[in-house]
Amino acid sequence: MRRRGRLTPLFFLSPYLLLFCLFVAVPAVYGLYISLHEWDYLLPGKPFVGLDNYAALFDPDSPVHDNFWTSMKATGVFTLGSVPPLVVLPLGVAMILNRRFPGRTFFRAVFFLPFVLGVAVIGVMWRILLDPNLGFVNHLFGLDIPWTTDLPWAWVSLIGITVWWTLGFNAVIYLAGLQDIPRELYDAASVDGAGAWQRFLHVTLPGLRPVAVFVTTVTILASANMFGQALLVTQGAPGIETRTAIMYIAQEGLVDYRMGSAAAMSYVLTLALIVVSVINFRIFRSRS
Repeated sequence: MRRRGRLTPLFFLSPYLLLFCLFVAVPAVYGLYISLHEWDYLLPGKPFVGLDNYAALFDPDSPVHDNFWTSMKATGVFTLGSVPPLVVLPLGVAMILNRRFPGRTFFRAVFFLPFVLGVAVIGVMWRILLDPNLGFVNHLFGLDIPWTTDLPWAWVSLIGITVWWTLGFNAVIYLAGLQDIPRELYDAASVDGAGAWQRFLHVTLPGLRPVAVFVTTVTILASANMFGQALLVTQGAPGIETRTAIMYIAQEGLVDYRMGSAAAMSYVLTLALIVVSVINFRIFRSRS
């Protein structure tokens, strides 16, 4: 009976563990194996090259060096531009929607609604709206801005679209966190003479620390893996300035058939995201 009790949690975890191994662990190990080979899936021979695919990424004379690090730079620019508004603005929206007012449920649905749409719908819709020549935005406001073909407007477009699209999701997470903060803490702060700003600093923010860690980490990972918006809206333009790392990895592996090189790029990007996530957890970790 004691042994059966120890096995019960594993029984309930087994469906997830099976899916995790099948769709995450096994592909990750297989991808690492591919990265150590010159892997063209159209050819029968896939010679072992060791760490050559990784070394090529750090060799300035390599044909993939400049393209890869340009795409990493684009990923960094997008992440730095999109994460702060996607962490701060949803908090403000959540605090407003946490108040009682007529139509509160309706406005919660309005803010969350864009997130329900797929990236294909978002990309095609905004590609049409922001078209420099025939776009509705330029026509409506009498502008002549190259939203998708020149810098910095291409970045403004991609960041703005992403913030509009995913703001509602982060706001819902913050809203759930706000509702878990005991009301008694706000009442006690008010009795002690704390104003609205002091209650926000000393009650709301500490209470939302775990939620902020989750929102920040998920937002960084999602922004660093941005693919659909750039592919559909700017197509990497101007030139390759908005071609993100995921776009270049997909081109390297699925268009140019160099799966070994693409797998190595994926693991370098993964390592960079692990480092950023660890730093983020250390910055936001709870303190006594």
